[in-house]
Amino acid sequence: MHLRQYLFLIIFFTSSSLALAQKVTISKETLIALTPKWEGERFPDGRPKVSDELIQRLKSVTLEQAWSVLKGEGYTHQLEQGWENIHAGQVLVGRVLSAQYMPLRPEIRKELEKEGVKDGRIGDMVSWPIDLLQKGDVYVADSYGKHNDGPIIGDNLATSIITKTGNGVVFNGTVRDMEGLRTIPGFTSFFRGSHPSYQQEMMITGINVPIRIGPVTVIPGDIVLGKQDGVMFIPPHLVEKVVKAGELVQLKDQFGHQRLKEGKYTPGQIDGKWTPEIDKDFAAWLETKNKK
Repeated sequence: MHLRQYLFLIIFFTSSSLALAQKVTISKETLIALTPKWEGERFPDGRPKVSDELIQRLKSVTLEQAWSVLKGEGYTHQLEQGWENIHAGQVLVGRVLSAQYMPLRPEIRKELEKEGVKDGRIGDMVSWPIDLLQKGDVYVADSYGKHNDGPIIGDNLATSIITKTGNGVVFNGTVRDMEGLRTIPGFTSFFRGSHPSYQQEMMITGINVPIRIGPVTVIPGDIVLGKQDGVMFIPPHLVEKVVKAGELVQLKDQFGHQRLKEGKYTPGQIDGKWTPEIDKDFAAWLETKNKK
């Protein structure tokens, strides 16, 4: 064997061993590096911690309003559609805690389970992400759309999830126990379908790692905005801008509707670029509403 081949094999097997030995979660430092534009508070694991106030205000923002802001900032792949929803018409907002599922490779799952034991994880892999959830989180999982033998939660795990977070889930995959899930108030969730089976021949390869949901690269700490027409994942550093822009549009709409009913302006004046006179009128109207 040539020296070059020998060195290659040493490097290959060393790197492979390190890869198998790595934890299913990334380090706090890596997560901070993946979210460099966020300058606010963070969780101990490094996830950005957007304030509860902003998250609640985000509920009233439409997908169109949020999409416009994100597109203007260069984020053009943040929306995924085509979901089923347990409580149709309800809104889901919260901070992403992610999980990546893959088809089973027995030897890899065995190594990951060994690491799980070392990390103090309890029970089957499917419960590991749930153990990490906190109030205000949304459990977002890519289970690669697996249908038969694909459901990663039923009503028991869903009860644990909503108890911990107050939220539902976003799964690129299936769920089970639909009758039970529908009885859980507030468990507003988006998923690809349901099936009476349970997850088999699967494994978790990452928790709190970047994952793909449709065209979206989802980062832990992103904010979910789930509505009837789709689910948007908003980078944490843009949430405040999305909220304020959405609220401003809503106020301008209220003002415009009122002035149209009063006959003060024509539809062309309200729908077109506002004149300085309309801007001044709008500012005065805001004062009467005590809006900053």
